[in-house]
Amino acid sequence: MTKTKTAADKAAATADFAFANGAEALKAGFDKATKNYDAVLGYGKDTAEAVIKSATVAGKGVETISNEAYAYSRQSLEDTITATKAVMSSKSLHEAFEYQSDFAKSAFESYVGGLTRFGEIFTATAKDSFAPLQGRAEAWLDVVQTTRA
Repeated sequence: MTKTKTAADKAAATADFAFANGAEALKAGFDKATKNYDAVLGYGKDTAEAVIKSATVAGKGVETISNEAYAYSRQSLEDTITATKAVMSSKSLHEAFEYQSDFAKSAFESYVGGLTRFGEIFTATAKDSFAPLQGRAEAWLDVVQTTRA
């Protein structure tokens, strides 16, 4: 009977040991999963904030472009009206041709200047819009590497 009791005690000790180790492994795994979930959740929150910030900057850029387009159109229309009045009030064909030539030259210079301004605004808007999103891929890699460890 002692042999049976010893075998039963060994089986009970083995079961207790396995149960204790299993519970400890389960607890460690659960803690790690919770920590990893928090890291992924934090990444998602940071990414959402970056997207909102990026969209806000892009919206302001579009507003700036719209204001510049309006100002350019208004100025162009005023210049055209002024040039038309000058051409219509000219006393000779030569004078009308000079007014028209001067207007064409200034209109072209204004157009090139406007395009340059629009290009600068587009470039600045694109750069500023993508700035909040630049670190998100690297942050994701950090999250993945942290969760693997």
